[in-house]
Amino acid sequence: MIDQIRAKALEYFPQVQAIRHHIHAHPELSFKEYNTSAYVATKLTEWGIPHTTGVADTGILAIIEGKNPGKKCIALRAELDALPIQEANDIEYRSQNNGIMHACGHDVHTSCLLGAARILFDMRHEWEGTIKLIIQPGEEKHPGGASLMIKAGVLENPKPEAILALHVYPHLPVGQVGFRAGQYMASADEVYITIHGRGGHAALPHQTIDPIAIAAQVITGLQQVISRKGNPLIPSVLTFGSIQGGFATNVIPDKVEILGTFRTMNEDWRYQAHKWIKDFTEQTCASYGATADVDIPVGYPSLFNDPELTAKAIGWANEFMGEENVRPLDMRMAGEDFSFYTHQVPGCFFRIGTSNNGQFTAPVHNAHFNIDENAMKIGMGMMAWLGLNALK
Repeated sequence: MIDQIRAKALEYFPQVQAIRHHIHAHPELSFKEYNTSAYVATKLTEWGIPHTTGVADTGILAIIEGKNPGKKCIALRAELDALPIQEANDIEYRSQNNGIMHACGHDVHTSCLLGAARILFDMRHEWEGTIKLIIQPGEEKHPGGASLMIKAGVLENPKPEAILALHVYPHLPVGQVGFRAGQYMASADEVYITIHGRGGHAALPHQTIDPIAIAAQVITGLQQVISRKGNPLIPSVLTFGSIQGGFATNVIPDKVEILGTFRTMNEDWRYQAHKWIKDFTEQTCASYGATADVDIPVGYPSLFNDPELTAKAIGWANEFMGEENVRPLDMRMAGEDFSFYTHQVPGCFFRIGTSNNGQFTAPVHNAHFNIDENAMKIGMGMMAWLGLNALK
């Protein structure tokens, strides 16, 4: 069966490459993927794969049934959305939508899943069970398209016993894949703080409540709160990416706005930290006579790869790729909304190498990001192979 999947991956590669070029050239932002969703649906229709569109607005749920479809169900997932980045690559299939780019590889993920779907559908009389294809919107934007797809019922009727997804990884060369069992990626919550003081003349600070000076105390102090209140064995990151306040050198403003992100690997500590951030900010501001509004919308949970499923997937990958091409991955403080699925059913999120001898090494979320497209042969083959083995 490995040889059969490899042969079909090679056969369908030109079609999958063309799909990727189309999606890459016509990127759409999170929850606005109407044309992308319609294009993907036309391919599923062309191949005869049953599917439902309009799930969580732009999402798609496709079903491939093998023999004895009620025996077991597993799911494979990909994403549709792009990022608000102006592409800098000089390529034939460069983004035609100004200021929007598939800089995180979602065009690759969807193309690989479609390639795997074609392979699995061709072979549907050779395996038992049901495979769900979850093609979701909005991975890049709160509240995460995965959460909306789950609310729309994609994990029900039937409920998959496992779910798998891949992600491009420019730090590995084409021909290698990476796995990590257990805790892999962090939760990701946004932090919005507004400090309300009392503005006035910069030469008369005693007549004001200076929100800029207070903001400096809050930002510095919150780093201590995270490092001193959290268990040092639990990775945590609190980073502020924006501080906005004031408009002149000689004017103390009325307010300052601070934007940041909090990430951690432990769900209990995550919510404890939310309370510490809020309490410390409000109390610090109050001690200077100011007030604070603190909003921490709950974002993506931490991503946990089921140890048993991941151990099996590593074994299957060894068979498909060769043990020397299956690499361990380090934990990452980045977030990923596939984590929503992993808190509902056993999941495995793995990486495929996309660089070619040092070429295309720009990181994801970069205007120069691209891949060696030979990686898609491996991506679609691995998705099909892992999916079939997960059904056993």
